[in-house]
Amino acid sequence: MKSLIRILGIPIDLGQKKRGVDMGPGAIRYAGLSSRLQKLGYHVEDRGNIHVPVRESVREVDLLDTIHQACERVYQSAKELTAEDGSISIFLGGDHSTAIGTIGGLTHNSARGVIWVDAHGDFNTLDNSPSGNVHGMALSSLLGMGSKKLVNIGRPGAKLNPDDTVLIAIRELDPAEKTCLKQSGVKVYTMRDIDEQGMKMVAQSALKHLVHMPEIHVSLDMDSLDPSIAPGVGTPVPGGITYREAQLLMEMIADTERCRSLDIVEINPLIDHQNQTAKSAVDLAGSLFGQRII
Repeated sequence: MKSLIRILGIPIDLGQKKRGVDMGPGAIRYAGLSSRLQKLGYHVEDRGNIHVPVRESVREVDLLDTIHQACERVYQSAKELTAEDGSISIFLGGDHSTAIGTIGGLTHNSARGVIWVDAHGDFNTLDNSPSGNVHGMALSSLLGMGSKKLVNIGRPGAKLNPDDTVLIAIRELDPAEKTCLKQSGVKVYTMRDIDEQGMKMVAQSALKHLVHMPEIHVSLDMDSLDPSIAPGVGTPVPGGITYREAQLLMEMIADTERCRSLDIVEINPLIDHQNQTAKSAVDLAGSLFGQRII
């Protein structure tokens, strides 16, 4: 029997305005995540969902405080999961504000390299965000930028170092976000890099960049895939990675045997086609944790 995998759902849709991503954890479970992992030899323990208030019950003026409180609960849960027995953790979002809590908690006792797979940089702050959506501030908050209410979730200050962070599949950035990201020191691979170099070279380069990190966390936003493959996402952007490119990336990360945790975020079943996006997420999770063609 392989390692224990613990699953935690985070049905949060407070970080953006389109309803439906709070149903993501249920959609991924319905698509057969637990059974897929069990077939790979893992013992799977599903811890259910973190409580998150329904968006309609939250006044706009209280939104940031409510996200802070939800991510505090996520932080403590992620911290406890890593402290228990070295098991693998999978977190099912919800929008990408989920990661402020998950990565914060996972890094409470030791640093962890992060591969952030996303169409967007999530590098805005409250001061420069055109939309004000917190799911677009998740990575900047983890790096210590922006609102103290987001930065100081769980413990004061940054949770990640720029040198320990890699972005892959980026193709849509706001103007101020682009400037901040260029100055941050974070390693970024855009869709042009993937087009020119191929996913194999990008994945090799990303993993070489994180070779100093003993453990890796993957934060997988399903909008990183092209909308033809993953139509059920909160903020689709044309020109994303193909299914095989995504699967190759997961397989190459798996080859390192250093991936100990995963976020799957931004699945919106209300606009999906027969749960296609959640099914793809389950396939990619399988590849990340050992499923092979032969």
